[in-house]
Amino acid sequence: MSTFKAPKGTYDLLPPDSATYLAVREAIAAPLRNSGYGYVETPGFENVELFARGVGESTDIVNKEMYSFTTRGGDQLALRPEGTASVLRAALEANLHKAGNLPVKLWYSGSYYRYERPQKGRYRHFSQVGAEAIGAEDPALDAELIILADQAYRSLGLSQFRILLNSLGDKECRPVYRAALQDFLRGLDLDEDTRRRIDINPLRVLDDKRDDVQKQLVGAPLLRDYLCDACKAYHEQVRELLTAAGVVYEDDPKLVRGLDYYTRTTFEFVHDGLGSQSAVGGGGRYDGLSEMIGGPALPSVGWALGVDRTVLALQAEGVALDLPAATSVFAVPLGEEARRVLFAKVTEVRKAGVAADFSYGGKGLKAAMKAANRSGARFAIVAGERDLAEGVVQLKDMESGEQEAVAVDEIVAVLQGKLG
Repeated sequence: MSTFKAPKGTYDLLPPDSATYLAVREAIAAPLRNSGYGYVETPGFENVELFARGVGESTDIVNKEMYSFTTRGGDQLALRPEGTASVLRAALEANLHKAGNLPVKLWYSGSYYRYERPQKGRYRHFSQVGAEAIGAEDPALDAELIILADQAYRSLGLSQFRILLNSLGDKECRPVYRAALQDFLRGLDLDEDTRRRIDINPLRVLDDKRDDVQKQLVGAPLLRDYLCDACKAYHEQVRELLTAAGVVYEDDPKLVRGLDYYTRTTFEFVHDGLGSQSAVGGGGRYDGLSEMIGGPALPSVGWALGVDRTVLALQAEGVALDLPAATSVFAVPLGEEARRVLFAKVTEVRKAGVAADFSYGGKGLKAAMKAANRSGARFAIVAGERDLAEGVVQLKDMESGEQEAVAVDEIVAVLQGKLG
């Protein structure tokens, strides 16, 4: 019988690589935890309607990429293709917006699913860390989130990413722009699918990656020329706050993002070392989403950063994270008595906060020392019958090769001192 393989377009995270992914998640989460964001976790699947209404029926995500299914009970569910709609649904359901402390600030980390054509940096199951600030319309909140993402990337040692920034207007000025864009697009030579998009969501046509479409888009009306005074002033404040914080960004009048719910501020983090899948994360303001999914008016802003893409960006820049060794101490017992004594010592060392492992399976000295080497441990504790008769264990420094006898009762304190 052949062994099972992971489904197409997915991947398994295994040591030692998985340690990098954990460190990336931690680095993205740290500035959020430091800024009033609380952790939220939602189910891996939701009602299909939540995404159809929230993300938008005309989007590729809902049309072509969503994993949807009917349960035995007849419910129409979908694996979550993104995080914002789920987090907003959870906040509304728990009435967090009524607790009187707006904005409600939440961060999350998890797997998301889209039926896409797999390629490097684009999988059918991918990992994101995201943040949402729900229930306040304030340019300082938009700026805060962009600054926190910038801070997270810089703390990882990334420097070659760019922040693209745009405003998509609001319900006052966007319809005027939309009509002007539709007029322009109808005069172009486009395929039937793209022509349908002109009627449903013309802004998405600007996002088309195909060269023949992009060439025709030269001279298309730009949203920034249609912004109302309120949207212009709002956007200017976001830009001023970012500049004052020393965050470098580029104005990109064509940036629209792939979800229907964005309004006003929209932004993307791109890394030129990643080839065609250059976006490592992005987000924006989504003032109308709460009403779209049946809630009250709750202006909100958020982003999601791809963990997989961030790891690829680190590789592209040749950044190696300084990860702590998984194991600091490795115990090698020789004989039954040593096994009993050293196993107790390993337990004690772990309780003292030191990462320790043990030679399982009754290996001989040579094989056990090989295992100690492979573990990356800084120290090995070796003990045989003669050592124990003298009340000592041998402490071997795996870097220098030096070895010293240490009293059994003192080994925990000695290791703490050396590793402290």
